[in-house]
Amino acid sequence: MKALYLQSLVFFLSFLFLFDAKAQQNNGWTLEDCINHAVENNLTIQQQKLGVQLAEVNLRQTRATRFPNLNTNASHSYNYGRTLDPITNEFATERVQTNNFSLSSGVTLFGGFQIRNSIERDRFDLQASQYDVELMEQDISLAVASSYLQILFAKELVEIASSQLEITRQQVDRTEKLVDAGTLARGSLLTIMAQQATEELQLVNAENQLRLAYLDLMQLLDLREDSAFEIDVPDVQMEPSATLEQSPLQIYESASQIQPGIRSADIQLASAEKTYEIARGARSPVLSLSGSMGTGYSEARLQISEVIEADPQMIGQTASGEAVFAPAFNFQTEVVPFWDQMDENLNRSVGLFLRIPIFNNYQVSSNIGRSRIGMEQARLQRQLVRDQLYKTIEQSHQDALAAFLRYQATQKNVDALQEAFRYTEQRFNVGMVNSLEYNDAKNRLTAAQSEMLQAKYDYVFRTQIIEFYIGNPLSLN
Repeated sequence: MKALYLQSLVFFLSFLFLFDAKAQQNNGWTLEDCINHAVENNLTIQQQKLGVQLAEVNLRQTRATRFPNLNTNASHSYNYGRTLDPITNEFATERVQTNNFSLSSGVTLFGGFQIRNSIERDRFDLQASQYDVELMEQDISLAVASSYLQILFAKELVEIASSQLEITRQQVDRTEKLVDAGTLARGSLLTIMAQQATEELQLVNAENQLRLAYLDLMQLLDLREDSAFEIDVPDVQMEPSATLEQSPLQIYESASQIQPGIRSADIQLASAEKTYEIARGARSPVLSLSGSMGTGYSEARLQISEVIEADPQMIGQTASGEAVFAPAFNFQTEVVPFWDQMDENLNRSVGLFLRIPIFNNYQVSSNIGRSRIGMEQARLQRQLVRDQLYKTIEQSHQDALAAFLRYQATQKNVDALQEAFRYTEQRFNVGMVNSLEYNDAKNRLTAAQSEMLQAKYDYVFRTQIIEFYIGNPLSLN
C-alpha cells in the first residue's frame, strides 16, 4: 500500500517537474507573438486600413476645393457644305478647317462656409477611421488572448486527465494481481476497468478540446494547418490584481480617455455636426469668380496677297458721248497664317456670379432634416458605446472578483479532496472500501481540479480585459 502511494506521489511530482521544465524550455509562440501576427496579417484590419487611405484621399480632395480650378480645351474640326464659320462669322460652302483653343478658371468666393465645414468633416472622418482600425486591432487582440488562454486551459485539462488515467491504470494492474490472488472479487476489477475506460474517453475529449482550441487560434492568426505550431506555456500566477481594488467607475473613467471606440464615437458625432452645418450652408448665396481666354483659326479667313492691275473698264459716258473708264484690279488671296489668327482672334472675359437659392423642391430642407437626424443618431450611438464600455468593465470586474473567490474556494476544495482521495486510496488498497467509493472520490477530485482551472483562467482573462482597457498591453509574463 505504502509503495503504491509513494509510486503515485513520485509520478505526480515528476509530472509537475516535467510540465514546469517544458514551460521554461518551450520556444513556441508567446501571446505577444500571436497578437502581433494577427494584427499585421488580419485581412479585416487590412480592409479597415484601406478605409483610412480612402478617407485621406477624400480629405485631400476637399481641401483642394478652396483653390481655383483651371481647365483648357482644344478642338480641330472640318465643316462641309453651307455652314457658318465660327471664326469669320460668315457662311462657307466648301470644306473649312477650324481650330479652337480656350483656357478657363473659376473659384468660389463664398458658399455658406460649406467648403470649410466639408474640410473639417472629412478631417473628423479620417480620425474616426484611424480609431476604428485601433478598435479592430483591440478586438482581434482580445480574441487572440481568449483563444490563447483556452489552449492553456485545455493543455492543463489534458495533463490532469492523463495523470488520473495513469493512476487508474496502475490501480487496474494492482487489482488484477489481487483478483488473481483471490484477495478481491472480480467485480472490483470490472469496476476499476470501467473507470479506466471512462477516463480514457475523458482524455480523448480533452485532447479534442485542445486541438479545437489550437484550430481557433490558428484561424485567428490566418495560419494554415501546421502540426509544428505550438504556443509558449507561461507560468500563469494567481495573484490579486491591484486594478480590481478600483471601482468599475474609476476604471471606466480611465478607460474612456484612451479607448479608441469612445474616441471614434466622439469624432463621428463631431463629423455629423459638420454635416448638419454643410446642409444649412446650402441656404446661403453662392458668390463665384470666373475668367476665360480663347482664340481660334479658320481656313475660311482670307487676306489679299497680291493686287494685279487689269484693263480699264468702261463705266459710262459723258454728256458729249465720250466713254468713261475706271481702273480694274484682280486680287489674289491666301489664308491668314495660323499664328496671326491666333493673335488676332484672342478674346478674354472675367465675371462675378451670384446664385441665390430660392426654391429647390425642398431639397435643401430635406438635406437639413436628414443631417439633423444623423446628428442625433451619432449622439445616441456615442452614448451607447460609452454605456457598453461601462457595462463590459463592470461585468469583467465582477466576474474577475467572483472567479478569484471561486478559485480560492475550489483550491481549498481540491486540497481537501486530494487528502480525501489519498485516504480513500489507502483504504481501497487494503480492501476497506470498494471500487465504487474509490472511483467516486477520484471523480470528485478530477471535477474539482477542472473547476479550479476554469476559475483560474476566467480570472486571468477578465483581469487582462480590465488591464487592456486602461492601456496596459496584454501579457501573461
